[in-house]
Amino acid sequence: MASYTICCLPGDGIGPEIIAEAKRVLERVAELEGFSLTMEDHLIGGAAIDACLAAGEPATALPAATLEAARAADAVLLASVGGPAWESDDPAAPRPEQGLLAIRSELGLYLNLRPVKVYAPLRSASALKPELLEGVDLLIVRELTGGLYFGAKERIEDAPGAGEDGACGVWCSDAMEYGEWEVERVLRWAFECASRRPRGRLTSVDKANVLFTSRLWREVAHRLATEWPEVDYEDLYVDNAAMQLVAEPAHFDVICTENTFGDILSDEAAQLTGSLGMLASASLGRGTPLFEPSHGSAPDLAGRDVANPLAQILSAALLLRHGLLEEDAAARIERAVERVLEDGWRTADIADETTPADRVLGTRAMGDKVLEALV
Repeated sequence: MASYTICCLPGDGIGPEIIAEAKRVLERVAELEGFSLTMEDHLIGGAAIDACLAAGEPATALPAATLEAARAADAVLLASVGGPAWESDDPAAPRPEQGLLAIRSELGLYLNLRPVKVYAPLRSASALKPELLEGVDLLIVRELTGGLYFGAKERIEDAPGAGEDGACGVWCSDAMEYGEWEVERVLRWAFECASRRPRGRLTSVDKANVLFTSRLWREVAHRLATEWPEVDYEDLYVDNAAMQLVAEPAHFDVICTENTFGDILSDEAAQLTGSLGMLASASLGRGTPLFEPSHGSAPDLAGRDVANPLAQILSAALLLRHGLLEEDAAARIERAVERVLEDGWRTADIADETTPADRVLGTRAMGDKVLEALV
């Protein structure tokens, strides 16, 4: 019997509630598919900061013990980090999001996958007209460890000319930095992925009319396109891509782009599904792969048993597919989620005016329904 270790990071806000449902689903599918799982919880984000302060230790959003456990595991399942409790005007104060950026960097996770599938029963939950959503099933491949988020940063408090009329003021800069090898490894993955999908289309998104980094991105993409002649390849500027994503979403198959553009476009794509509560993601690279929902910690919903756990559960399916190579188990979870939606069960975020009140479930009850559908 195969045996795997999963490092679980509940994090902040609704994180502990939704990851509990994903763990129940993972335990059950492991029983059904005949493998064993060891799941261990560790601290990250605001919860880690608070625990360090309570112990009289230097505050950090990614404790060394958590990183060690993640490196030793077969996969990492993360829920969410962040919240107003850790906001500060002090730029040197530790922030929960630093834990997320740090673990991606430390594990060498350089690309993020965000599948965007519009389930037929949820078309009415989207802000778009239902007829625009038919056949929408796309994948966003996002570079994850470069660009603005990781480039050189600088802040000068009394910079001459930074204030009005040439007075002194605060001046800041964030550098968007990419090396050719960083771009190539992500685009190679995207081309390979597109070549295996039925439609075989790849859209590379950049801003090559303005940015040097985007010109490099486009140069590399065009060079690699000659290696995959079977892929239907195109370039789009990011502003046009953002417009087309809501005007004609079914046009897209695989979208590949850099870190900041990918962050924005993937959240925009969430509106196709009706809720961020339906979007899972996988972060892959050199080290232990990490899987998480695309939404935030939603601290206003924490402890109320109302959060949608489906993105977390679908992230667990991606963990099985890409982290443990248990394809049958992953497909079983995805079929279960689809059955639950087809049967009319909803959480509040994906319900609409036609949803009967007795079909709107809380976090735990939705997890129960997925468990029942695991056949």
